[in-house]
Amino acid sequence: MAFFRGLTVASRLRSRVAQEATTLGGVRWLQMQSASDLDLRSQLQELIPEQQDRLKKLKSEHGKVQLGNITVDMVLGGMRGMTGMLWETSLLDPEEGIRFRGLSIPECQKVLPTAVKDGEPLPEGLLWLLLTGKVPTKEQVDALSKELLSRSSVPGHVYKAIDALPVTAHPMTQFTTGVMALQVESEFQKAYDKGMPKSKFWEPTYEDCLNLIARLPPVASYVYRRIFKDGKTIAADNALDYAANFSHMLGFDDPKMLELMRLDHEGGNVSAHTGHLVGSALSDPYLCFAAALNGLAGPLHGLANQEVLLWIKSVMDETGSKITTDQLKEYVWKTLKSGKVVPGFGHGVLRKTDPRYSCQREFALKYLPEDPLFQLVSKLYEVVPPILTELGKVKNPWPNVDAHSGVLLNHFGLSEARYFTVLFGVSRSIGIGSQLIWDRALGLPLERPKSVTMEWLENYCRKAAAA
Repeated sequence: MAFFRGLTVASRLRSRVAQEATTLGGVRWLQMQSASDLDLRSQLQELIPEQQDRLKKLKSEHGKVQLGNITVDMVLGGMRGMTGMLWETSLLDPEEGIRFRGLSIPECQKVLPTAVKDGEPLPEGLLWLLLTGKVPTKEQVDALSKELLSRSSVPGHVYKAIDALPVTAHPMTQFTTGVMALQVESEFQKAYDKGMPKSKFWEPTYEDCLNLIARLPPVASYVYRRIFKDGKTIAADNALDYAANFSHMLGFDDPKMLELMRLDHEGGNVSAHTGHLVGSALSDPYLCFAAALNGLAGPLHGLANQEVLLWIKSVMDETGSKITTDQLKEYVWKTLKSGKVVPGFGHGVLRKTDPRYSCQREFALKYLPEDPLFQLVSKLYEVVPPILTELGKVKNPWPNVDAHSGVLLNHFGLSEARYFTVLFGVSRSIGIGSQLIWDRALGLPLERPKSVTMEWLENYCRKAAAA
């Protein structure tokens, strides 16, 4: 799933109205949907013409409407707060958190089909929701799960490409290599080379995205077993759903771990934007996703959960498991005064506790309340925000999803922190792929923002001051 960044006040108000309508419509769809409408592609074929007309109308009637002002701070600060990208599948509000097609994370947990009673939503259900804007039935989710399984065969050359790398190569390097090796199978590239109308670009893109999503778990699990388990791979279990099968191929069959894997799917910032940007050049989905993975591999993005777990373990090693709240406050202040940061806190857009953190905290309270690392994370939740607020240098002192995810994985035995970003990458494919299909369906153009030099900014500011 992916985040839309930088909302203006006006767009927030519009989005809330739309969200309420979408939520009601989604629940209504859940009640009305026929179990015979199991084909996801046919659903999209019905939806796309209507949305294409909607985009044309929006552009023709409101194309000149201003969405806000751009400041020098925005240009120099990584374009934060700048509204500049259409992202249909999800929306991130600083106060409300992320919504997927109008549904918050708790709402998704309530209405999306699950594998077990009162369990976590199946990723296949989220994929259906992102692509159609409609809450699927369990029958539709099961049909999609079977379709993904039928697409999941990985050509042998992909594993050979990974094996050509040293086993010591970072898991993300090996994973991205596998994705690039899959690219030779691209249906979009074949169709584009043969020639096809722009209005049909979404069709081979759909095929590529579903094939890619289906093949990522075997590739990712191969990387894990190659690096950490002496290359001893585990065959897929065709009776399992997407996330459970991934967990099984990694070597984890605890039912609680299967639920955790179903929980860990969402969208992104740098990686999602990268996939969208590369896709605007009509690069095929494999190229787009490989580029997104390279963005995800950066220390400021996808490597964050790896760094959080290592930091939490270092706190435990230095202070012991019986650390008091006062001792922890002292340790945090010591960390900050040394010029370091406390990883896992703050967010580029959110101004509240990350809803994904809250979701994972509830999971931990349910399944691992006595885990020492989880108890330390809970104490950090009490200690760190007031200290960061007192420091006065951060806009959001609250924990993000990275503050928790590594601890959950570690509890169930997946303790190799270097691998965590690969899991993140597999989950991101659902949001990035869904949006890429809609990018092609809507015929979105090549992304090309205007760039300026510091001299241009200085001259512009001088002229503005003199006016």
